[in-house]
Amino acid sequence: MTFFLGLGIAGIVLLALSLVFDGVLEGLFDGVGALDGIFDGLLSLPVIAGFVSMLGFGGAIVLGTTDLGPGPAVVTGAVAGLGAAWLTWKFSRALMRDQTTATPRGDDLVGTTGTVVTAIPVSGYGEVMLRLGGQPVKFSAKCAQPVEYGAEVWVESTLSATSVSVRLVQR
Repeated sequence: MTFFLGLGIAGIVLLALSLVFDGVLEGLFDGVGALDGIFDGLLSLPVIAGFVSMLGFGGAIVLGTTDLGPGPAVVTGAVAGLGAAWLTWKFSRALMRDQTTATPRGDDLVGTTGTVVTAIPVSGYGEVMLRLGGQPVKFSAKCAQPVEYGAEVWVESTLSATSVSVRLVQR
């Protein structure tokens, strides 16, 4: 029973190590000629850790609760380990397919309107409040004409990650 408990603990330790060394085994088997694509996630550290820990703990439970020998304990532990490995593999694939929307970029600002929060002089920069990804963000703004505080402006172009070129909205 000590051997099986050792396997179970080793699986838990391997699972903890997978947080640090994620992708190591996948990198080792990446691009293996005829095997390319077969091991897609099956040889990941979390999957192996799930198998080893359930093999150990399942075998220890069978040995501790029944009078069966180590043979049936290994078989029962292996079946439980395969189930845990399969569930871990399916769960990790589902997490990898989870896609978020595209991250907003500065180019997404072109054509949007905003409000001047610091007046824009003719030869310098002021500040405008724009909405990027639904959040209010303050940008430095340049304009060909002076723009007063509170005026509504339209973004013509992005000059850098933190500055835009605007023009006054005429109503």
